[in-house]
Amino acid sequence: MDLQEAIKNRRSIRRFKKEKIPEEDLRSLVLESGIWAPSGGNAQTWRFLIITDEKILKKIKLVSPGLLGDPPSLIVICHDMSLAQRKGGRLGEAVLSLMDTAMAAQNIMLQAYSMGFGTCPIASFHPEAIKQILNLPAYFSPQLIISVGIPDENPAPPLRNREVVWVNKYGD
Repeated sequence: MDLQEAIKNRRSIRRFKKEKIPEEDLRSLVLESGIWAPSGGNAQTWRFLIITDEKILKKIKLVSPGLLGDPPSLIVICHDMSLAQRKGGRLGEAVLSLMDTAMAAQNIMLQAYSMGFGTCPIASFHPEAIKQILNLPAYFSPQLIISVGIPDENPAPPLRNREVVWVNKYGD
């Protein structure tokens, strides 16, 4: 699949078929796409949890108002904040970890789309509850959840504002 096609056609999917995604495909999304995203200062402080257990999925859904539908799997992107602080100081904790999450998530979602899977990034969740449910160390910070499944919908693309680009200075 052409990269531009994936960029333009990937949508946030909130309705999934019941079919499960093979664990090796989920691992591939993280190992072949997520960890190859750029990382500020090459710190690579991200940590990825793949969730497929139905009991854990239900618990996460209870503390994640942004998690719609019933995805058969989730990828939780966390950061090791003690490592982020050691490698990048306050900038590493406050900014770079968020940028790294966003870049890894985009890679994962585009790769998932190219494999025929649907995804949706979820930022509306209770971080402390997620830490408890997943038994995360105190220094891990959950930053984004990505639902992953076989799409059961095909949303139309939203209109895009093309009046957002200038060259050399604003207004030209």
